[in-house]
Amino acid sequence: MPKTHSSELSMTGKQKTILVVLLGAQFMFAVDFSILTVALPEIGSDLGFGLDSLQWISTAFALTAAGFMLLFGRIGDLIGRKKLFLVGMALLTVSSLLGGLATNPELMIVARVLQGLATAIVTPSGMALITTSFEEGPLRTKALGLNGALLSLGFAGGAVLGGVLTDLLSWRWDFFINVPVGVALFIGGILVITDSVAEDRPKLDVPGSITVTAGLLAFVYGVTSAEREGWGSAQTWATLLVAAVLLVSFYVIELKAAAPLAPVRILKANSVKWGNLGGLITFSMESALSFLLTLYLQQVLGLTPFQTGLMFGFLGLGAFLGGTFASKIIARTGAKGSLVLGLAVQGVMTGVLFWLGEDKTVGIAAVLVTTFVGGFGHVLAIVAYTVVGTSGIEDREQGLATGLAAMTQQIGFTLGIPVMSAVAASQYGELDNGVASAAGVLDGTTFGILVDGLVVLAGALVISVLLRTAKSGSLAAVRVGDGEEEPSLTGAP
Repeated sequence: MPKTHSSELSMTGKQKTILVVLLGAQFMFAVDFSILTVALPEIGSDLGFGLDSLQWISTAFALTAAGFMLLFGRIGDLIGRKKLFLVGMALLTVSSLLGGLATNPELMIVARVLQGLATAIVTPSGMALITTSFEEGPLRTKALGLNGALLSLGFAGGAVLGGVLTDLLSWRWDFFINVPVGVALFIGGILVITDSVAEDRPKLDVPGSITVTAGLLAFVYGVTSAEREGWGSAQTWATLLVAAVLLVSFYVIELKAAAPLAPVRILKANSVKWGNLGGLITFSMESALSFLLTLYLQQVLGLTPFQTGLMFGFLGLGAFLGGTFASKIIARTGAKGSLVLGLAVQGVMTGVLFWLGEDKTVGIAAVLVTTFVGGFGHVLAIVAYTVVGTSGIEDREQGLATGLAAMTQQIGFTLGIPVMSAVAASQYGELDNGVASAAGVLDGTTFGILVDGLVVLAGALVISVLLRTAKSGSLAAVRVGDGEEEPSLTGAP
């Protein structure tokens, strides 16, 4: 039974310092996922990216982070998480400097790949260091709660910070700001973090890491090649076929691996399968919406990066409120009901933006209101999918379920932008040296936004039908793959 007296509820000075370093790193990487969003048009113009290749600035980062995160989590278990944390912070600092100094598209993509690799190194080791620095109980729960809040705040706040830096200084400062922060966190890590390694020291799942990374790369390349070659291109479908073969191979490998990189076998649990589908949809479609709205606000309405960043501040505010009230909503409606509700709110608020036009006043008002309400639904869906996705399985499998939920988040971030960018690009019309007209951008972004909203609503409908529960409005029991029922979580996380 956990201890609850006052000494167990207060952190020591060293614990507070450790938490500042670890949470500072996690917040920093969350910011990096979105800080360039509003700066993409200016970066593309300065470095010579065409509109059809602009999304690679975001995708190169997210794809690398998703593809290698589980692998580096395993490596940290073997060689020590502190060592890996320090390596990742050093790599982030150097790659951020390279990105700020980039003078052509090639250097920019290299810098973003290295930043993504740094994210894949630091994120799992940082999470493991948090759990090993705080004993199980109230303090660990408090630390993990702060981590979750900062991740949401960092992703939402990154767009605001990126807009401010880009407009007042230059987009290059979106990279340069990481340098002093990275150095400070590197030094802090050396001084205060105690190293830890996993007791069971699992083997590396090399075949799994190769197939999933190559499969994701092939899939994203296939989708983006459709922008250039068209959906009828043999090259596009050949690449997508290769991606399908690799990802199916990854699934088969993970089913048989003694120490799998990703816990796909627990997808037999109904709650895990459909909960993670909800997570994949909410993450991928919300990141895609941010990208599409950036193009609309700047290239159709003519807003500056600073103004665009401020617009996304309303999304951050809605997301903060969603996280604040999520536990109360889940307690009333159950985890399944909250997941469906969150997706429905996000989908409706996204879909109505299809009617955006060239009127600046109406467009700004519509984006502010819908992103605020949609952000609330988005974070409600995030919290609910985490509860659903870790329910209906035995306690010994909870670590695997948590790992799968984390992978779902990273894949969602990775795939959303390139997929919806390709959808939008299909409606841009004729390009002039890689640049679409304002009317073409409006047609493309609004079409992409409509598809985005419909995907989210379809996901809500599928989950409402196929996620089985013991009684309406709760997740009291879920059906596992072999037909047995096991108890699961019904309250707040």
